[in-house]
Amino acid sequence: MDDKLEELLLTVQKPGRYTGGEWNAVRKEWADDKVKVCLAFPDVYEVGMSYLGIKILYGILNAGADSLCERVFAPWKDFENVLRNNNIKLFSLESRKPLNEFDIVGFSLAYELTYTNVLNVLDLGGIPLRSSERGDGDPLVIAGGPSCYNPEPMAEFIDAFVIGDGEEAIVEIIDTYRAPSTEYRVPRTELLRKLARIEGVYVPSLYKIEYSPDGTISKFYAAEKSVPDRIKKRIVKDLDAAFYPTKQIVPNIQIVHDRIALEIMRGCKHACKFCQASATYRPARERSKDNIMKLAEESYLNTGYDEISCLSLSSVDHSKIVEIIECLNDEFSARSVSISVPSLRIEDRLSDLPVLISKVKKSGLTFAPEAASPRLRKILNKNIDIEKLFKALEESFKAGWRHVKLYFMIGLPGEEDKDILDIAGLVYKISDLKKLTDGHPAHIAVSVNPFVPKPHTPFELETMDSMDELERKRGILKNTVRSRMIELDFHPFGMSRLEAMFSRGDRRLSRAVYEAWRRGCRFDSWQDILDLGAWNGAFRDSGVDQDFYVKRKIAKSEILPWGFIDV
Repeated sequence: MDDKLEELLLTVQKPGRYTGGEWNAVRKEWADDKVKVCLAFPDVYEVGMSYLGIKILYGILNAGADSLCERVFAPWKDFENVLRNNNIKLFSLESRKPLNEFDIVGFSLAYELTYTNVLNVLDLGGIPLRSSERGDGDPLVIAGGPSCYNPEPMAEFIDAFVIGDGEEAIVEIIDTYRAPSTEYRVPRTELLRKLARIEGVYVPSLYKIEYSPDGTISKFYAAEKSVPDRIKKRIVKDLDAAFYPTKQIVPNIQIVHDRIALEIMRGCKHACKFCQASATYRPARERSKDNIMKLAEESYLNTGYDEISCLSLSSVDHSKIVEIIECLNDEFSARSVSISVPSLRIEDRLSDLPVLISKVKKSGLTFAPEAASPRLRKILNKNIDIEKLFKALEESFKAGWRHVKLYFMIGLPGEEDKDILDIAGLVYKISDLKKLTDGHPAHIAVSVNPFVPKPHTPFELETMDSMDELERKRGILKNTVRSRMIELDFHPFGMSRLEAMFSRGDRRLSRAVYEAWRRGCRFDSWQDILDLGAWNGAFRDSGVDQDFYVKRKIAKSEILPWGFIDV
């Protein structure tokens, strides 16, 4: 098989996605006394290998004496054809074992538009798609990640969801799977009951839903007394003591974020009303400066990367961020290792910005005002001192920075047309600040995203603008911004609408996910591949009213599909 596979790999676009054998990859003996886990990321290798969550769980599971962990990623269409045409099951990178030979297959659901890829990975791996179709001999299919804060649209396909931080939960899942002994595996139904008693684990098959004639949920309840009515998210309380993978896999091909991603903080100190990450990753927890320096040194020695990125939802909010950046530079500049901060918030630490940007890699400044008018920012609870921002940017341009990227949203609750015009005014003013330095305007990249109401946020009950209304607002902005130095980029509105469907959807959307996959939908998060026509057909044939989930303002009295999750 290996010889045939090597030959077949030469026919695909990027064979390095499927070969494995990377530096620091772990290959453990395939033994009966180990719980065999395959971590599955439902996107291509280059995207999945940039995801820190995969690296953390991979390290924890392979450090355990009673478990082994391997990886698999969604195959591109060319390799999918190779697998199907040659009757080869999708396999792991480390041992090339088919997915259906593993005990557990665990998906990282980082984004709602990867759901059809989940089904494709299961199907190619020889695993029945629906949880109800799996028997005692099939792998346990679990999922975790940001999208699991509303797990219901994938409830038919996932045996158990992990809600919240996974470092401690995954160890408890392995222990539960192994009990009572390695020689005896409990029946699947009993195993699911045991898993449901683990804090943060949600087993959809053990909960029932009833609907009212108007389509809203009338009842959601645990079908058995032994399982909790509400699922409380898992929280790693001490981030300093939490596992961090200093021996990360170094890919053989270039990936999206090809560097050391050093998590310095988890959670966010702010409470922007639109932001699901802010709501679900609370509380904010920091790694200490000394530990960060230790982890950075170990990671560098184990990987040889020439860039260290200080990763968090808002790295500049770390109480020691200036000291951390200075220490990292002192330690690594002589080794030609650059230090970067992937995104900068602009609420509290503007006075430190000139110091920070003088010491990090000049890859461009990124800020997210989200709204340009003070009135709308107040509605969003986005507290920004614009005058301080102007001063900080002026100092940045003097320090040699030339490019700025700004993130805004349109379609926000309480938005007026004047708020759209204010975006143009703010962008022009920021661009013109550079004229004070060298007489030339700055290049500004403006990313504009439609507002998507997200679960567990103060805006979770709000509606999303119609496609026509979003197009009208896009027209206002495009007609107002005429400078060649200002580049407008609009996130596809249809993609955002689909995201909203699954953000606020219930179990009935599982039928649409299956139908869309059956129609050939794959890689729906890829702008040039997403087939909205196929999705519209899938919703229609599944009896799903899209407006019910997207355009309808949810009543405060309603039972929410995600209401049983306590964040």
